[in-house]
Amino acid sequence: MLGYKRSDRVGDQIRLEIADILSRRMKDPRVGFVTLTTVDVTADLKQAWVYVTVLQEGAQANEAIATLGRATGFIRGELGRRLKLRYVPELRFVRDTSVDQVRKVMTLLDEVTGEGTRSDASGPVSAGRGREGEVAGAIDPEAASNGKGC
Repeated sequence: MLGYKRSDRVGDQIRLEIADILSRRMKDPRVGFVTLTTVDVTADLKQAWVYVTVLQEGAQANEAIATLGRATGFIRGELGRRLKLRYVPELRFVRDTSVDQVRKVMTLLDEVTGEGTRSDASGPVSAGRGREGEVAGAIDPEAASNGKGC
């Protein structure tokens, strides 16, 4: 069990309990659709950063995070009843931007692979000069299987 500290286990349990509280007990429509991605807890279990992703964009996303921030007293009270901890950590809700970063990387990868398929669609390119002065390093598969590769 090396590398899996108590603060990690408590963070996982807090994430599960807050998700249940938000789905069953919280009735505020301003929260909308939020997903708890992770909870980072300090080693002394006094503070916890709850990272959430919000389905809405712009002002609605900011309003959802602000509403969660105003509901920390209610959520901490529920956590205190559900968890067997001496101190319930002080909660700070933070918007998780990793999903936005993944989406941006995926679109960049789609653009790069889209350009690669367009050059392949024009036909096989042998070693030497390609279109517009590009140096192509593609190997002809038939020549490679015959032992006549580049």
